[in-house]
Amino acid sequence: MKYLIMCEGPNELEIINILLRHDCLKFTRDDLLGLSAYHARQIKSSTIVKTNLNLYPGSVNILRIGDKLSERLVVPSEYQTKVISIDKYCTKPELEILLIISEGLTADYEKVKSKEKPKIFAKKNIKYGRRSYKNDTSFYTEYYGNNPQLLVESIQKYHHIKGSHKKDEHYLAELLK
Repeated sequence: MKYLIMCEGPNELEIINILLRHDCLKFTRDDLLGLSAYHARQIKSSTIVKTNLNLYPGSVNILRIGDKLSERLVVPSEYQTKVISIDKYCTKPELEILLIISEGLTADYEKVKSKEKPKIFAKKNIKYGRRSYKNDTSFYTEYYGNNPQLLVESIQKYHHIKGSHKKDEHYLAELLK
């Protein structure tokens, strides 16, 4: 059995890759289909995911990572016997909430959250060195790449302050060691 990690966007993929690189997850790259996580919303539209599913003869658990994940994952008929489960791991309302937590700005964000999405708040308030947040993957790499413990702590705090997701949604914290 292998895990197929499908990330909603490149930023989610980078977060997962940082956690994998620093051995922070309950599994390693060796446990992943194709030894990698993927930026893919649907199986049918990802050549690399389809190729790896075709090459691997065993069963697969799909882990979807993202903030919305409202789109239903369609498993093409040729893979339905391989897929054991599909689990969603969410960072609602947006991935930027982890940066807000890391910066200790949760209370400030709570004051404006009814008017402002986390992405906008982060763009206005978060800097790393001289660089302002601009919703690009390299920012996550620079911010958390050498400090995975800060990322792990933010994921755990998010789980603590968020309360609960929908019944079919999990927290990233559940994937941590």
